[in-house]
Amino acid sequence: MVLSAFSAPGQFYRGNLHTHSNLSDGALDPAEVCRRYRAEGYDFISLTDHFIGQYGYPIVDTRPFHEDGFTTIPGAELHSGAMENGELWHILAVGLPYDFAPPEAPGFFPVEGQESGADIARRARDAGAFVTIAHPHWSGLTLNDARSIDAAHAVEIYNHGCAVGCDREGGGHVLDLLLSDGRDMTLIATDDAHFTEPDHFGGWVMVKAEVNDPDHLLRALKQGDFYSSQGPEIRSVSLTEDAVTVECSAVSSVIVQGHGQAAAATHGRSMTRADLPLARFAASPWLRVTVVDAAGRRAWTNPFRL
Repeated sequence: MVLSAFSAPGQFYRGNLHTHSNLSDGALDPAEVCRRYRAEGYDFISLTDHFIGQYGYPIVDTRPFHEDGFTTIPGAELHSGAMENGELWHILAVGLPYDFAPPEAPGFFPVEGQESGADIARRARDAGAFVTIAHPHWSGLTLNDARSIDAAHAVEIYNHGCAVGCDREGGGHVLDLLLSDGRDMTLIATDDAHFTEPDHFGGWVMVKAEVNDPDHLLRALKQGDFYSSQGPEIRSVSLTEDAVTVECSAVSSVIVQGHGQAAAATHGRSMTRADLPLARFAASPWLRVTVVDAAGRRAWTNPFRL
């Protein structure tokens, strides 16, 4: 069996799914944000400004910035309700319709009577969005918090802005616990770019689609036909009863993770193929793969079930 991201028809398109402009708390206007990502070789982005009253609940229309080879998906970062630590939820919604009804969210603080994080996430998914639990480490997310968002498609496993700004980059721990709960979820790497510090061009998704347009990209995201990266390329992942075979750009480590303590790794120099036995994963209902290059940059497959 070959994972669908590597067997589905089409080609890979590079995109960033978490970006801000000066229509919320970013430094650059939407046109310049799109220009910079296009200039850096990205095929698409989603501009996901903070969807709060302080900024007029923006869902930015980036269609005027589409060009040959570059497109955008409408989106926003949603905020409503309090997490267990008393702070406001941050939920990424890519593919959000422009007429999505705003919550009662005047600013970056929870208010009495507003809808919960779980409710606004469900409403976004029902409206057609690809929904992600944003930056779990930065947010101080608890497992109970994460479990409550039953509409999420994905978890941010890497957030470049959080890595640069406060060394709270990840969501792998939360993701793995949800997978072991039986949730079917994917993972994304993002920038969360504001262009106020070096928080851009550090994490992205590689989406397999037949056409580089919003509808095809969004469908592929929901189907899990993508992988995430800080630099390395994953070219194929195939599974037999006994082993996982990974083909990739030159890396120094290939790691397979599963439920609990289940993990296996192989290390070397400029490896472009690795076969990892599945003996340690007999009790694991799910697996995912990480590759690491000589500079420490990682790429991640989506989780898959045995």
